[in-house]
Amino acid sequence: MRYVKTAMLSALLGATALTATPGFAKDLRIALQSDADVLDPDQSRTFVGRIVYASMCDKLVDITPELEIIPQLATAWETSADGTQITMQLREGVVFHDGTPFNAEAVAANIERSQTLDESRRKSELKSITSTEVTGEYEIVLNLAGPDATLIAQLADRAGMMVSPTAAAAAGADFGLNPVCSGAFKFEERVAQDKIVLTKFEDYWNADAIHFDSVTFLPIPDTTVRLANLQSGDIDMLERLAATDIAQAEGDDGLVVDSAVSFGYQGITFNINNGEKGDNPWGNDKRLRQALSYAIDRNALNQVVFEGAYAPGNQSFPPNSPWYNTSLPVEGQDLEKAKALLTEAGYPDGIDLEVQVPNSTEPLAVMQVVQAMAAQAGINIQLTSKEFATLLADQSAGDYTASQIGWSGRVDPDGNNHQFVTTGGGINDSHFSHPDMDEMMNKARVLPSSDDRKALYDDAMVMMLDELPRLFLYHVTWIWAYNDNLKGFVAYPDGMIRLENVTWEE
Repeated sequence: MRYVKTAMLSALLGATALTATPGFAKDLRIALQSDADVLDPDQSRTFVGRIVYASMCDKLVDITPELEIIPQLATAWETSADGTQITMQLREGVVFHDGTPFNAEAVAANIERSQTLDESRRKSELKSITSTEVTGEYEIVLNLAGPDATLIAQLADRAGMMVSPTAAAAAGADFGLNPVCSGAFKFEERVAQDKIVLTKFEDYWNADAIHFDSVTFLPIPDTTVRLANLQSGDIDMLERLAATDIAQAEGDDGLVVDSAVSFGYQGITFNINNGEKGDNPWGNDKRLRQALSYAIDRNALNQVVFEGAYAPGNQSFPPNSPWYNTSLPVEGQDLEKAKALLTEAGYPDGIDLEVQVPNSTEPLAVMQVVQAMAAQAGINIQLTSKEFATLLADQSAGDYTASQIGWSGRVDPDGNNHQFVTTGGGINDSHFSHPDMDEMMNKARVLPSSDDRKALYDDAMVMMLDELPRLFLYHVTWIWAYNDNLKGFVAYPDGMIRLENVTWEE
């Protein structure tokens, strides 16, 4: 029997699993495409790190598979008429893994940490909060510099993850070595490049929905090895099944394949002005970046590497997104235009480009195809393969010229753009800076009308595709594969693995 489920069907199965009684608790083993970076929500930035957090660190709010914002640690919230205050009611009876109570004081401490910790990457996400007021044990008021249409969506991600104020104050920047949150599972141990082990937190506020004694995350970069380990029973679930392995997984009666369309992107980030390495031809002349873009056939890339399972892309939103600028469709390869731009920039005989790439199967395959396409225009790409956390660290430090990297996407369009392209943005590893871009991105945060915001993002996308600090390539479909004994899993477009009401039934 073949098992192929859409997100909707998975949701229905998840609902029926609520009435099923699991046969026994189990130690769940999940394979990740790469190892997570530092396990501190304020400092981290990897996609796989967010998967770990989904089991370990509850947020103020969460999302549904349909991308609606719903309560998690905050049970209700209300925005003032002028948009400058948000009053939140908080869940009672919640404790952090170290026994510290969760309350309004804890929320205030978390926001202050996110805004003031030197190493924090959440500063731009919470920039609109000017102060907090604890108005009750389980009530807090967020005072804003002005209306912020993006803030609640930010609190559905790392900016809204609550860590123990006690543990955070004691550990400082080293918090990620022994993270303490309030989620369903607590941190047990970590062996770099080997495993991250979490154990069930018995005092979890929603403990009745958790049916595993522990969950172990295993970084396995090679997609073929990940699938082989799943079929042999060495793991129970894997994230990001390769599109080329779908048929094999579907043909195994003991496996389930599930998927959801992502609202993120994959592409190439250029070092524009980040340290000494930003002073290079590719960072200094946008015509070179434009030439590379014209040299790439995105439709062919999708067919060759992903057998058509993903969506070719040229913007930070997928083509099916309501935020996509339809006046800027994905263009085909134009080698003559690429060569003309190289000549105009002073490189008629071609130019070299070093691109760092994660050491996992799909990114390497993508860049090998891009490498071949670019060579047709006279662009000689050298690939440097790195473990993903190392790649991120080098990118943050400016120790790169170009980097194949993506973003898993956020519910609000601000999350796919602001922190990447504004001056001083938390993940602006390009150090791209332009006052017009800053103005558009900041204004889009405060406008209440979606139509008005869309107009700004359309204009901003025109500038992004001209300047190209990020060169977009494609949009993924998240594909999971797991043992048929695992029941109740629901596929979400953010790619996270939520274990509430998931059971193991022999």
